Amino acid sequence: MNCIIVDDEATARAIVEKLCNQFSELDLIDQFDNAIDAIKFLNQHQIDVIFLDIHMPGFSGIDFVQTLKNPPKIVLTTSDTDFAIAAYEYEAIVDYLVKPISADRFEKSIQKIKNTSIHIPVESNLNPGSDATNGDLYINIDRRLIKLKLHEILIIEAQGDYIEIKTTKTNYRVHTTLKKIKEKLPNKTFLQIHRSYIINFTKIIDIEDNSVLIEKSVIPISRSNRPELMRRLNLL
Repeated sequence: MNCIIVDDEATARAIVEKLCNQFSELDLIDQFDNAIDAIKFLNQHQIDVIFLDIHMPGFSGIDFVQTLKNPPKIVLTTSDTDFAIAAYEYEAIVDYLVKPISADRFEKSIQKIKNTSIHIPVESNLNPGSDATNGDLYINIDRRLIKLKLHEILIIEAQGDYIEIKTTKTNYRVHTTLKKIKEKLPNKTFLQIHRSYIINFTKIIDIEDNSVLIEKSVIPISRSNRPELMRRLNLL
């Protein structure tokens, strides 16, 4: 089984590496000190098992798991027992190893990996917002219907009982909710990255820390929406 280690601590990686080398069925392909580099690697390689630390700066192990669309089997490695119950809410997580990890406990984890199968759901062809396939969206402003080209929309911002739609040409203020307009937008192009913002994913210029840049606007990324954003990125 091909496996990788993701842990920001060099000593912890070395310990797991030593344990992996004791089992002929494990083939350690690589190891990473951060989740972002691991995501890039997984976009290019097929892996069977990930030994994953929970507490990593900037992007936790749970964030990492939520990012993966079709995750391999995951064994969490951590010194914190508080996440044990929450961890098993994710089908991909097959075991939870508390540091320091003993050889006997690691061996039991390998058996769990062998005995556990993960069901990968088949995605439906019907997505919310799929009705907006003609590339147009009509908005009602002062009893007048205005047609917007979807590819011209940059950002949609919630402002109380209204939303502001920022396009490449001008801005529109519409009396509706972010939830309602989200239902009309194609998921492949638009993404909600904050409770107050929906963005045109194709218009992102730059991403830094917890914000994205679209034209001259800096839009915050909420913690709960960050995993989906990272999943969609075509990382090199």
